[in-house]
Amino acid sequence: MPLVRISLLEGQPKPQHQKIGDCVHRAMVETINVPPLDRFQLITEHSQADFVFDPNYLNIARTPGLVIIQITLNTGRTVDMKKALYKRIAELLVAEAGVRKEDVMINLVEVPKENWSFGNGEAQYAT
Repeated sequence: MPLVRISLLEGQPKPQHQKIGDCVHRAMVETINVPPLDRFQLITEHSQADFVFDPNYLNIARTPGLVIIQITLNTGRTVDMKKALYKRIAELLVAEAGVRKEDVMINLVEVPKENWSFGNGEAQYAT
């Protein structure tokens, strides 16, 4: 059950939020075995003062169109799966949401399965 946080500079049209969320979810389904109905996303706009980034870190030219994606997920994906996920998210965002690949930043946060409760005050995946 990934929990996806997508951060954008304020002013993005709401249909753009949906496109970005759709692209990220599709990439997770295609590359890291996320079930199609396992979709939990928080898409947040930030003011310019609260959306701070280096426009040239690692010699990658970023613009205010930067999309920061943080995915919290269970541990266990291989490095190759993660690389495939990064690549596919960028490809889909370029093709379907008009985001520059340079403006796609992704961070994975891996946690043990017992760190989730899906409701009812229970740890459904704890063994």
